[in-house]
Amino acid sequence: MRVIEVYADVWCPFAHVGLRCVAERRALLKRQDVLLDIRAWPLELVNGKPLDPEDTALHVRELQSQIAPDLFGRFDPDHFPQTSLPALACVHAAYRKGTETGEAMSFALRDALFEEGLDISRADVLSEIAKSLDVDSFDAADEQAVLGDWDEGVRRGVKGSPHFYCGDSDVFCPSLNISRDESGNLKMTNNMAVLDKFLVDCFGN
Repeated sequence: MRVIEVYADVWCPFAHVGLRCVAERRALLKRQDVLLDIRAWPLELVNGKPLDPEDTALHVRELQSQIAPDLFGRFDPDHFPQTSLPALACVHAAYRKGTETGEAMSFALRDALFEEGLDISRADVLSEIAKSLDVDSFDAADEQAVLGDWDEGVRRGVKGSPHFYCGDSDVFCPSLNISRDESGNLKMTNNMAVLDKFLVDCFGN
């Protein structure tokens, strides 16, 4: 089994798109034996403040209109979490059961937030998702592991969410070209060539 490490935050819309992209390319290349170890990159600690719901909603609209029209179907900024730390700890608890379970939890939480409009900082929401994957509640060790991921990511030079690592290769947000126009609005295009090169190097083809 080969593993791609990813540093990402669960409430980052760019990571939602990027991880979905990798999963789709993995399926296309018939490499389901390659799993994602999605580590915590807690943006509220990196930036010193939580993500702003309205700023995130703007990025969601930009991604929807320019890149991902089929995603973010029921995103609701009124239900945007005030913190992602409990969700990240819940992901770590799932990875303790196995990489497949951890990856499934990572995707389930993002779908709950961005596709179902749920507040994934709520204990009842987290509990329901964890129960569906037969994962026990997270504990203090999982919360500490989130901080450990952040520290390790800093040492490894993580640039943002999502940042992918595999062997000697690493790449930040490989599926997107992102720039700003004269008014400061984000302009985005797909960047599949960079993503595919990273994946081919990682898969060893």
